[in-house]
Amino acid sequence: MPSSTRPRQSAPRPTRAATVVRVAPGPASEPTLADQAHARIKQMVVDFALMPGERISESELAQRVQVSRTPLRAALQRLAREGLLQLVPRLGWQVAPLDFDVMDELYDLRVLIECDAARHLAEHEERPELRQLADVWLVPAAERLRDGAQVGALDEQFHALLVQGSGNREMARVHQEITERIRIIRRLDFTKAARIDATYDEHARILRAITRRRADEAQRLLRAHIAQSKLEVRHITLDMLYRARRSA
Repeated sequence: MPSSTRPRQSAPRPTRAATVVRVAPGPASEPTLADQAHARIKQMVVDFALMPGERISESELAQRVQVSRTPLRAALQRLAREGLLQLVPRLGWQVAPLDFDVMDELYDLRVLIECDAARHLAEHEERPELRQLADVWLVPAAERLRDGAQVGALDEQFHALLVQGSGNREMARVHQEITERIRIIRRLDFTKAARIDATYDEHARILRAITRRRADEAQRLLRAHIAQSKLEVRHITLDMLYRARRSA
């Protein structure tokens, strides 16, 4: 492995939780009440405080997020555009039921985007993203994180940085939209210790292939990695969702 991408061995590593990579933040701006309501409701959906298929009372939700009806409705409409909520005629709002056919299609689109990004990184001269990713994923087994929420966040950042490294801003934007839509079930993949270890192992192999400029190998490993995650999604049951809700 080139010295520019090899993890440092001479000095003790910091705690892994401190190595979260920040991905291309946008310009800072003061969030509106609608923005705040949007963020809080989205988190409620991701945390299963609102379950797939559950109906939503606007008045009750306004009290829970402490906003008036106008910013609440703006937030609900935005979440509907993102595919997390639905407005059902004569019934009102509900959390979108899980549609595994749609999830399959989103995972397939991920494969196309990320494999193209991996090819670009394998062929490109300047690759600062690899240094950042190596610091997180090329670590001894004893230094691996075990908290599913932390590993899930780092996993999102791993894939986001691969796509960011392509330099294609539209690809990165679409990839981020996919990430937002699959997050509700993707996080369940990291409730299992075996899947956490597999993620570290698979990410390490992908990084090494890219570092060694083996584009075909990196793409093959990425396809297999995402296909396994997609298969795990198919094993999710309603009982798992309710257990995730209780643990949250």
